[in-house]
Amino acid sequence: MIANPPFSLEQWGREIWETDPWGRAFAGLPTDKSGDFAWVQHMIQSMAEPHGRMGVVLPQGALFRGGVEGQIRRTLLEMDVVEAVIGLAPNLFYGTGLAACILVLRRRKPKARVGKVLIADASSLFRKSRAQNFLEPEHAADILKWYQDLIDVEDRARVVTTKEIEKEGWTLNISRYVLPPIGADIPPLEEAVAAFKDALTQCRDAEEQLRQVMLEGGWLE
Repeated sequence: MIANPPFSLEQWGREIWETDPWGRAFAGLPTDKSGDFAWVQHMIQSMAEPHGRMGVVLPQGALFRGGVEGQIRRTLLEMDVVEAVIGLAPNLFYGTGLAACILVLRRRKPKARVGKVLIADASSLFRKSRAQNFLEPEHAADILKWYQDLIDVEDRARVVTTKEIEKEGWTLNISRYVLPPIGADIPPLEEAVAAFKDALTQCRDAEEQLRQVMLEGGWLE
């Protein structure tokens, strides 16, 4: 099952869920301000036994917002149905420039995945275009490999235990677990200072040249 529900929809129908006959608010009743975890709970209840799986696109705020959403997130993690969290680049979806994420859930995890969550940062995997960014097939293949292999990938992905997530206050904020690379092209401090001084000198020379041109043209007294 895959879905891309509306992001953080307000007035999503909470009053109906207060007496929902299908028990879809099993982890908590979201507020009127955001229906993100209403969709998630609805999909979990719709997953087939015993091997149902789902992938849902959400705004990244759903990974760390507190209140009722935080309580729901904790319950899902304690139930061990969260299998992977994949952060995406911004501006991939029409209608929003927000950076989204993919939440992968499974009704019953295989033994190798029990008590574990793959947290991946795929925010650098995209092709930039004028109005929209694009996730290319090779990017999707990389993400799929991380998910299938369930291994740590430097600067990209980490396999995190539920215990570790508990210590972090049940947040799934990707930056808590996976940090982007600092960059191998950062020069040593001495080189950086020298380059800065050189650039400053060039800037002052250019300002002086501009001043002379303006004086000669009569634009400065």
